[in-house]
Formats: sequence, C-alpha cells, structure tokens
Amino acid sequence: MGVAEQTQTPANTISADAQRVPTVIVDDVHVIYRIHKGAAANTGATAALKRIVSRASTPNIREVHAIKGVSFTAYQGEAIGLIGSNGSGKSTLLRTIAGLLPPARGGVYTMGQPSLLGVNAALLNDLSGERNVTLGCLAMGMSPERVKRITPEIIEFSGINERGDFASLPMRTYSSGMGARLRFAIAAAKEHDVLLIDEALATGDRKFRVRSEQRVRELRANAGTVFLVSHSLGSIRDTCERTIWLEGGVLKMDGPTDEVCKAYEGR
Repeated sequence: MGVAEQTQTPANTISADAQRVPTVIVDDVHVIYRIHKGAAANTGATAALKRIVSRASTPNIREVHAIKGVSFTAYQGEAIGLIGSNGSGKSTLLRTIAGLLPPARGGVYTMGQPSLLGVNAALLNDLSGERNVTLGCLAMGMSPERVKRITPEIIEFSGINERGDFASLPMRTYSSGMGARLRFAIAAAKEHDVLLIDEALATGDRKFRVRSEQRVRELRANAGTVFLVSHSLGSIRDTCERTIWLEGGVLKMDGPTDEVCKAYEGR
C-alpha cells in the first residue's frame, strides 16, 4: 500500500483560522409555526368547551415552515447582513438566534446571551425618553453611576432632542422613527457578544444612519458580532462585510456582501 501524499497548509493560514472564535452556530435549523385553520371564533375558550362537551375533534392545524434547514457559523468581529423579500424568514431567524423561538429541529448555539433590537422593542410609553434610557441601561446590567454618566450621550446619539426637549416628554409623544432611534441608542451603548438589529438603521435620516453605521463598526472592533436585517441594501453594504440571503425560509446565498447583494438585485 502506498503512502498518501500530505498537503501542507501554510502556518499563517492555520493561525488565522485558529483565531476565529465562533459566536453563533446555527445547525440545520427548522422553525415551524402552527396556526389554527378557520375563523378566530372557532378557536376561543367557548368553542373549545363546546368541543369538549360534544367530544368533537380539535380544529385542523396548518403548519407554516418558516425556516428550512438553515446552517451557518458567525465569528467574533463580523457584521452580517440578512436580506430577502418580505416573509423570507429574516426576523424569524433573528428571534430564533435570540432564543425567543425554539427550533422544531436543529440547534442554535451562542456565546453569551444575544441581544435582539427591533423597531418594536418595548419601551414604556407613559415614561419619558430619559427615564426609558435609565431603565433600559439598568436592565442591561450597567451600574447606576455609569447610567447617570452615559444618559446624556445616549440622548444626544439618538437625536430626539434636535427639535426640542423630547427627552423629558412621554414616549407616546414620539414618532415611530424617534422611538426606533432611541431603542438603537440604548442597545448600542453596551458592548454585546451578539447584537441582533432588525431594521433599526432604516428609521432615521442620513445623519443618524451614518452615526449608527459607525457604532456598528465600533461594536465589531470590540470583538462583538452584529446581525443586521434591512431592506436597505445601502445600509447592508455600508455596514456588513458578509451577507446571508434568505428566500422562502431557505438559505439562498452566504458570502461577501457585494457578491450576495449583486445576486439579490439580479434575481
């Protein structure tokens, strides 16, 4: 029997690979929603009691296969864009990585607890923007002293005071864009192992987007991993060096942002 020829790998390649630290591993993940067929009136408590009394069968359940066998690995220092048409599974995938949606099959493995930032993230409408900043920062584990020191920076970053003292007003007086900018400013004030951003960069003017994109680059530089869902390919190109394209819950393409965006535009 002959001796197999061994291929030598350059030492610098081995070193580069060894230094890549995985932060998120998505392994053959399937996410399935189960939806009751028929009118909502047939799925309430009264309808359920009638079925028990009459021994009738439960309503048919329709399954929606939202994510279909998606696999990839993300590493420290990466900013990864998620693109795809409406209903392609982008936000569902973020929620699954964040641990809010359990996969029906497969697994998600993460470094630390991922932080999900969405435009619908909850802030308390009856409290002022400044008070929401305080509560949000405390909830992220900051000390009261640091919160007091960093609050003016967060408010300035969000830009909510550019047209008046909105920081002292209740959140219910804010536009949707102002609320989204404040959510981003609060979340981005902390270094995250994994930060998941759903459309937040698309809610402000050009000046805010520039600030946001710079902050994402700073988070990456401090060994964090950032995922960005956006319909704005401009934001993806400006912020992310790697992009994942989902379509119909399937991973269509994963690679350098420019290549993936060009393929998406030419679909």
